[in-house]
Amino acid sequence: MQNRMLSQGPLHRADGVLSETGFALAPIKDYDRRRLKAPRHRIKEWDDCLVMNAHCALGIRVSDEGWIGLDSLSFIDFETLSQRSQSRRIWLPLGKRSLPASSQTGVTRAVGYNYEFTFRAEGSQRQLYGHMYDFGGERQPLLFDIILEEPRQDSMVIVTPFENKPHQFFYNRKINCLPAEGRVIWQDREYIFSPAASFGTLSWGRGVWPHLAGWYWASASGIIAGRAFGLSLGHGFGDTSRATENMLFYGGIASKLSQVAFEAPEANGQKDYLAPWQIQDDAGRLSLTFNPILDQAIQNKTGPLITKRHRVFGRFSGHALLDDGTRLEIRELQGFIEKAKNRW
Repeated sequence: MQNRMLSQGPLHRADGVLSETGFALAPIKDYDRRRLKAPRHRIKEWDDCLVMNAHCALGIRVSDEGWIGLDSLSFIDFETLSQRSQSRRIWLPLGKRSLPASSQTGVTRAVGYNYEFTFRAEGSQRQLYGHMYDFGGERQPLLFDIILEEPRQDSMVIVTPFENKPHQFFYNRKINCLPAEGRVIWQDREYIFSPAASFGTLSWGRGVWPHLAGWYWASASGIIAGRAFGLSLGHGFGDTSRATENMLFYGGIASKLSQVAFEAPEANGQKDYLAPWQIQDDAGRLSLTFNPILDQAIQNKTGPLITKRHRVFGRFSGHALLDDGTRLEIRELQGFIEKAKNRW
């Protein structure tokens, strides 16, 4: 059953239990960390943004995960199939990083040795700017300055509980199809993002998660028949009996899907992330093949805490049926599939 939330108000009641669960097309629930009935080290908060075009991708993440925080920067050059990622750990942030309580406004800022990242949401724009002076080693800086336009459009919002865990939850907003304009400077080269063919994707997450957790997330943004098209698909985390996060976006309007299935392909008993993936929903409205071109595998281990992630970049082809009956043919739509597994 897909339960659409329509009422604005607090995300949690005074007793720390979720006021409502389900999906929405805008962030109508107000997150207040003070209402959470959980130890500070169990609360997870992050802002994650990826800006991509046919030539390159820039990923930025700022998180406060209780015991540890992570500031991560990654860059992929699709022409040379080269990639690099760097992460900085922050010990025992426990909420002191003051990440914004809203996904619509506010400033997320991360500052440390040799780096600084800023996300600034203001009006109809999101500004991303910063640097890491030793991204490629000593005196090998990466600098970025990008503006994401945020037109009036639907976005994916979900409030997901965890079965038999009344104080655990995931409040997530994902925004696709954000036209991007700006540049990245890396290895004496300037990479340009033009809003005609470059898009940002935002994932804003707040929650209290179990010690062991993981998920699949597929995302893409591009142009089909002259209009912006995006997809945000996911499964594997929490109790999604009330709603899933699966949505398509066309011309700023969301179409809701129920269950969507996809798993990493296997060969000889092992995951083969670079083999073609198959994606289908349970109502025959979505059928896609995802052809990978690069696997960005990242692992961060700090004592008993482990984060493993494969973010596989590639292209989606197939068809999708929107809520109004429009059938879209999808050809070589650039995006990614992420598989994450965490012990946190």
